[in-house]
Amino acid sequence: MRCVIARFPFELTKNGVLETMKGVKPEPAAGDSVIIGRRHYPAKQVGQVVTRQDPRDFSAGEVLRAMSQLGFTCRTLPKAAIARIVDPLQRASMMLGAPVPA
Repeated sequence: MRCVIARFPFELTKNGVLETMKGVKPEPAAGDSVIIGRRHYPAKQVGQVVTRQDPRDFSAGEVLRAMSQLGFTCRTLPKAAIARIVDPLQRASMMLGAPVPA
């Protein structure tokens, strides 16, 4: 499928993206993410690996649009959800299942 990212056309396929992302360790996803296989990748990391471009050259929205057209599940966190996690200790506690302080 022809996708335009950072004003450049790319011929992407779902299998091609799966092969490209195989063996790539996901960075911590704090915002927009793409689920590839069973892993959650930040949208910018997916765009960087698939297009071989600097992540400053494209937006996460461009990557999310292209990946959703290929059939991948994309997630967008609301700004309030990102801002709520401020402290690394709090984040670690949440990952271990502790209740979220109000």
